[in-house]
Amino acid sequence: MAGCSAAGASSSSAGSASEAAPAVSESGVRAVTHARGTTEVPDHPQRVVVLEPVQLDTAVALDVVPVGAAVVSATAGVPAYLGVGGRVEPVGTVSEPDLEAIAALAPDLILGTEARHSKLYDQLSQIAPTVFQKSQTDPWQDSVRLVGEALGEPDAATAALAEYTDRCEQVRAAHPTDGMTAQLVRPRDETTLSLYSPTSFAGSTIECVGLTIPQREWAQTIQTDISPEQITQAKADLVLVTASDPADPAAIPAAITANAADFPRVVPVDTSWWISGVGPLGGQKVLDDLDRILSAGS
Repeated sequence: MAGCSAAGASSSSAGSASEAAPAVSESGVRAVTHARGTTEVPDHPQRVVVLEPVQLDTAVALDVVPVGAAVVSATAGVPAYLGVGGRVEPVGTVSEPDLEAIAALAPDLILGTEARHSKLYDQLSQIAPTVFQKSQTDPWQDSVRLVGEALGEPDAATAALAEYTDRCEQVRAAHPTDGMTAQLVRPRDETTLSLYSPTSFAGSTIECVGLTIPQREWAQTIQTDISPEQITQAKADLVLVTASDPADPAAIPAAITANAADFPRVVPVDTSWWISGVGPLGGQKVLDDLDRILSAGS
C-alpha cells in the first residue's frame, strides 16, 4: 500500500525526530488503521499537515499545531478562534488542497479524508505517511479519536472529548431545556438554506444540552437543504442562524423575518465554530454560545 511504503521510506527521520518524546517505540513508528488500510506513522509527528477542519481543531486541542492546513475558505484562512493563524500555513482549500504547498512544508504526517481526497492519496503518500478518515460526515467524535491515534495522543483525545461531555452536562443542568426545540439554519445563498441534523457536529451539540431538533426525514445525512419558500420547515422554539458576522442585522434571512410569527426566537451565531469549527475546541465555543443564549432567554 502506498501509505505504508512512504512511511517505511521516512521511518528513519521520523524516529530521530521523536527520540526525545515519551513513549517512543523501538522502531520510532506505529501502525495506524484508517480508511485506506494500515499505515506506519511517526510515534510523535512534528510536522503535520491536515486537510479537514476536525483534524485542525483536534490537533490544536492536543497541542500539536500543524505546520499546514487546508482551509474551508481561502479568504477567511485558518479560523481565528483557534489562535494559531500565524503558525499554520494554508495549503489550499479542503476541496482543493495544494500538493506543491504541502510538499514544500516537508511534513512527516498528512491527515485527510477519503470522501474528499481519495484521488490524491497516492500523491500525498509519496510526500509523507498519510492517514484518511472515511468522510467529513463521519461521527465527529470518532474523527477526533482517529486524529488522536495518528498523532500519538489517544489519551489526550479521550480527555478532550470528556471535557466536552462534562461541559454539555453543565450547560444542560443550568438551563430548563426539556421539551424545547432548536434548529440550526445555514444560509447558503439566495436560494438555499441548510438545516442540520442531530448527527451533525452542531446538531449533536445542540441536543447534548437537552434541546431537541424537530423530527424530519434526514435520509441518513447530517443536513438537508430547503428553499426560502420552505422556511417554515425550520420552525423551532429557538432558531440559530449561522453568519460570518453575527452582529450584522442582515445576517437573518429575509424569509425568516417575513415569517416572524413562526419564529419566536432567532439568534445569529458564528459560522467559524458552528460549521467550520468541528472538534473539541469548536465544541466548547458552541457550548459557550448555547450557555449564553439560554441564559439570556431564561
